Amino acid sequence: MSEERAWARLVDRRSVNRGDVRREALLNAFDELLREQTLDEVNVAEISRRAGVTRSAFYFYFESKAVAVLALMAALYDDASDATDLLVKAEGDPRERIRAVITTLFDSVDRTPHTYRALLEARASSPSVQDLWDAGRAEFASMVAEMITRERAAGRASDGPGVPDAATLAAVLLDLNDHSVERHARGTGPGREQHIDALTHLWINAVYGSTS
Repeated sequence: MSEERAWARLVDRRSVNRGDVRREALLNAFDELLREQTLDEVNVAEISRRAGVTRSAFYFYFESKAVAVLALMAALYDDASDATDLLVKAEGDPRERIRAVITTLFDSVDRTPHTYRALLEARASSPSVQDLWDAGRAEFASMVAEMITRERAAGRASDGPGVPDAATLAAVLLDLNDHSVERHARGTGPGREQHIDALTHLWINAVYGSTS
């Protein structure tokens, strides 16, 4: 999904052009440092030195290193957007579709676990990063809620007394995804496939009311 989304536009101070050479140099240097250090240990002066630009150049693009982490996570955001697109089309077998979506999220984190762990640090330390993350999550949740509503209208998904409204259900299911991916990135809890199996089971039962 394009960086023209509002969430992505807020990440960079000046531009969302991924082709900007100085911006890319800063992000590459930042990524290298995060493979060696935690977000708290990395400093902007070292990022700028490795990128071959001045310290002020960093702040030309990014409000802080915490916000710059979101720019590093652009690929994860794109993967999550593509996965959500697949989910909301509601085509094919629900179990296969939902498992494919959840697997995509785990694959994205596994490609760059160091940047995802930095994201967790950034969200915990920066209210602005948390706000940006929440805005992106709200966008995804609304799309999932629309899918659930359509599936209910078509008689394929559970509905009726005692069933949560679509918006609440979508938000809680995405919370489950976030928590599981976070535990996986930190190396705690069940293994990767066990996480994916359990999440698929919970999504199927929550949305469709059946394990079939």
